[in-house]
Amino acid sequence: MDILEILGYFGALLIGVVLGLIGGGGSILTVPVLVYLLAINPVTATAYSLFVVGTSALVGALRNIPKKLIDFRTAIVFAIPAFIAVYLTRKFLVPAIPEEIFTLGSFTLTKGIGIMIFFAIIMIVAAISMIKEKDNGRNLKEEKVSYNYPLIIVEGVVVGLLTGIVGAGGGFLIIPALVLLAKLPMKKAVATSLLIIAIKSLIGFIGDVQNMEINWVFLFIFTGLSIGGIWLGVYLNNFVNGKKLKKAFGWFVLLMGVYIIWSEIY
Repeated sequence: MDILEILGYFGALLIGVVLGLIGGGGSILTVPVLVYLLAINPVTATAYSLFVVGTSALVGALRNIPKKLIDFRTAIVFAIPAFIAVYLTRKFLVPAIPEEIFTLGSFTLTKGIGIMIFFAIIMIVAAISMIKEKDNGRNLKEEKVSYNYPLIIVEGVVVGLLTGIVGAGGGFLIIPALVLLAKLPMKKAVATSLLIIAIKSLIGFIGDVQNMEINWVFLFIFTGLSIGGIWLGVYLNNFVNGKKLKKAFGWFVLLMGVYIIWSEIY
């Protein structure tokens, strides 16, 4: 086991710690860890990420059920179009992308490079969202839950498509949608988003099982470390300021996204 492999497994633990500390964002690290530290093909890495993210989110969702923080009706309305979109994306769209998309001079945009650049763009958007996030007060007062079904369905399809391509959970898109479109309080929005992420990620992963060979032993070990990291993160949350940490993590993700674009192009 070389140093990069050791760092890769440590990265799996770190993904869970970040999820446990700030309630999201950790999944954005999964693909870079798998690709750059464990030398896994980007297409396979996005598939593995769906399983890791889905399983980790499921653990978080199960912890929130006894606290009655999950709005199951909203989760179902959002999750159905999302998991249909992510399944179809992994089953048909991703395999249909050509291995060489185009060539410009000496640069060839391959499928792997294209996925990583698109992923980096999503990382940058997520990072800006974390850095600029403000408390809108919804976690302080309850509002009557209302359902803007057309917009929730459209948002579910968009998030499912993005999740299918890059393998990230999309919490930074789901949570604002639940707050703005379903009028959920922030705590319920975060908890409900975990259930949505779990459903759409794991169902999307089924599309990959049908298309590629999965290294189940590695995947279970990596996922197990991430889940262990969640419990460690939840414990550390008692001693760390989550808001400040989230902004600092946002800057880290921003730099990482810029680095990925630079390294893939040059």
